[in-house]
Amino acid sequence: MKDLIDGALKFMQEDFKEHAQLFESLKNNQNPHTLFIGCADSRVIPNLITNTGPGELFVIRNIGNIVPPYRIGDDFLATTSAIEYAFNSLHIRNIIVCGHSNCGGCAALYADVDDLKCMPNVKKWLTLLEPIKNKVLKIAQNDRAMRAWMTEKMNLVNSLQNLLTYPGIEEALNNKEIEIHAWYYIIETGEIYEYDFNFENFVLIQERRP
Repeated sequence: MKDLIDGALKFMQEDFKEHAQLFESLKNNQNPHTLFIGCADSRVIPNLITNTGPGELFVIRNIGNIVPPYRIGDDFLATTSAIEYAFNSLHIRNIIVCGHSNCGGCAALYADVDDLKCMPNVKKWLTLLEPIKNKVLKIAQNDRAMRAWMTEKMNLVNSLQNLLTYPGIEEALNNKEIEIHAWYYIIETGEIYEYDFNFENFVLIQERRP
């Protein structure tokens, strides 16, 4: 905890002062250009891998960077309500769903029942990926590395499809009012792959040119 307190003091005494004008401009409202949906994994730092600063990204993080299908429910729909807010209130212009290598959430999908007995909410959350699990097991029953690779990427494609179930998003995409992307981040190399809608696979991200 001491390191965290020291870090907070450094922010107040040094880093904040360096960017004081930026924070002053953000004091009354936010106008992020991008909704970034990523995993809660501590190794995935949205602003670091996108080279963005305060006020640019509206970030949603959950276990496995899962986008559930849209629904209106009586329970507490954190991810769904945050997407709803970003699109309808903040009028974001880009959506990035970012998965990563060695994802613990995706791996937990194949865990033994006893491994999740103390985490009933995690177990329930991961049922969103059961259709993917069933497809993967038909191809990579005993190959853990292949299972992980397939699940992590199929999860991203599934999340893109689920985004289109949110009211207004598919229409905005067709009207070129927003862009939607799926990124796959490899932690140990820093490489980012992007899903290519035309070829239906992931390719190493290239510098976007006007």
